[in-house]
Amino acid sequence: MNMLFLYSRNQWRSPTAEAVYQNDPRVEVRSAGVSASARQRVTEKLLLWADRVLVMEHEHKRRLRDQFPDIVHDLRIDVLDIPDEYSFMAPELIILIRERVEPLLA
Repeated sequence: MNMLFLYSRNQWRSPTAEAVYQNDPRVEVRSAGVSASARQRVTEKLLLWADRVLVMEHEHKRRLRDQFPDIVHDLRIDVLDIPDEYSFMAPELIILIRERVEPLLA
C-alpha cells in the first residue's frame, strides 16, 4: 500500500510519520505539505501515487479539496487528528502516529 502523510509545512508531523513507517514492509510511504511554504509540496502526481492519504487535521483535508477539486473525490483520505504540538520524532508523536495508523493497516 502507498501511504502519503500530509501536514501543512511538511516539517514535524508528516516527516515523523514517514520516518516511523519508512522501513515497514507493509507500506511505501512519502510525506508532503499542503501549504505554499512546505518543504515538499503536495502534487497531483503524489496524490495519484497514494492508495491512502493520511492528513493530520481536518483543515488539511479541506485544503486538499480546495487545491485539487478534480481528483480529491477519488482519494481515500483519513484524518489522524494529531495536533501541532510536537517536534520531529518526539516520542509522544510517534506513539500517536502508531495508535492512529495501525488500525488502518489491519
